[in-house]
Amino acid sequence: MDGIRALVFDVFGTLVDWRGSIARDARELLAPRGITIDGEAFADAWRAQYQPAMEDVRSGRLPFCKLDALHRRNLEAIAGDFGLSALDETTRVELNLAWHRLDAWPDVSAGLHRLRMKYRLAPCSNGNISLMVDLARRNYFPWDAIVGAELARDYKPKPVVYQSAAAAFDCAPHEVLMVAAHSSDLAAAAQAGLRTAFVARPDEKGPGLGEAHATVPVDLSVASLHELADRLHCAPV
Repeated sequence: MDGIRALVFDVFGTLVDWRGSIARDARELLAPRGITIDGEAFADAWRAQYQPAMEDVRSGRLPFCKLDALHRRNLEAIAGDFGLSALDETTRVELNLAWHRLDAWPDVSAGLHRLRMKYRLAPCSNGNISLMVDLARRNYFPWDAIVGAELARDYKPKPVVYQSAAAAFDCAPHEVLMVAAHSSDLAAAAQAGLRTAFVARPDEKGPGLGEAHATVPVDLSVASLHELADRLHCAPV
């Protein structure tokens, strides 16, 4: 891994538990309003709208807009399926902000702090900047910058998202390591010239339903950010 100067990270699923966090937030927000839902089914249904919505932007059918706006659009698409059609606007806004309150996997904060002792760090996410800031503040992510979709004005896996992340640090693509729990993300990053590291998150989409192993060639494959820090010879904190 000689020559790596910066690490950039996928966030949803790789660093944060979107499924468990959305399920929890939805239950806690809706229960006082007399609404009971299956939180995990709700999280899965909302997330299922994620790629189709971004494809509308990637294809040019929809002008670029922040992920917050797409999440709200997706919420409206599934609201009726969960008995939320009559939900008031204030609650809809607060529910949409659940994506800003996701909890990190247990290894992430300490692992990032170890990695930052040696490398520049940034998210390379489809999430917008304010969303990334809120997740960082909630979970103590020590970013040096925030790059990704809003900077590139497009969504992964378009090459410009990865290449603009490298350029933001004045790095050539091969000087940047993309870290993700999704083989498709890493394949696209490699195609754009970045080095790649797979982090296993086997329970991301429910018990045993995430990726335990990369299905594409990668430069490194690890079980946690602590193992990544070990492999990159980063000291303990």
